[in-house]
Amino acid sequence: MNSPMIYELRRPAQIEPDKTYPALFVLHGIGSNEQNMLTLVDGLEEQFYIFSIRGHLPQPPGFSYFTIQGYGKPHRDIFDQGVKQLTSFIDYACEKYPLDINRLFLLGFSQGAILSMTLGLTMGNRIKGIVALSGYIPAFVKEEYNLEPVDQQSLFISHGNMDQVLPYEWGIANDEFFRELGANVTFKTYQEGHTVSLRNQQDFIKWLQVQLEN
Repeated sequence: MNSPMIYELRRPAQIEPDKTYPALFVLHGIGSNEQNMLTLVDGLEEQFYIFSIRGHLPQPPGFSYFTIQGYGKPHRDIFDQGVKQLTSFIDYACEKYPLDINRLFLLGFSQGAILSMTLGLTMGNRIKGIVALSGYIPAFVKEEYNLEPVDQQSLFISHGNMDQVLPYEWGIANDEFFRELGANVTFKTYQEGHTVSLRNQQDFIKWLQVQLEN
């Protein structure tokens, strides 16, 4: 099986035979690439197989996973295709690498957060944990997608209360939506715009390490 997407892999320096490892799938924001997100998860490669996935659509100066037709409104067909390809990539990685399929995590910023939350809803409890940094859940995902149970899923959702790109209220809505579905949500607010501060990074890394112990 060939990879459906281009990716950068980080993994423990010493791989033990017959052992499986937690996986962290990392998704970038619009116009970025798979290299830019690696600094956010630097050091976690000793605990995770980290897959930083490049968006399949050119979006100078980088790439994207979908296009938008309006404020908070992705093009549905292109978005659907992005979800399908990312799901296929996760399946590919689980087949090719020694991954613990009970400890699959997603981490995304902006467009990557939008897709991480969507994948969490469509893959359900197959995903153990999600770090969603400054994103939203498209209305058609909530209303028209087939959503799987997320009652065993944990999320770290964060949003800047000065976000000038995606409103802070959308972050609150993410928190409420997943809580209503029975997920275990940690929601954090930061005094920042559409970015990831050092404090935010430190908090989600601590959260990920706690999830590995559960």
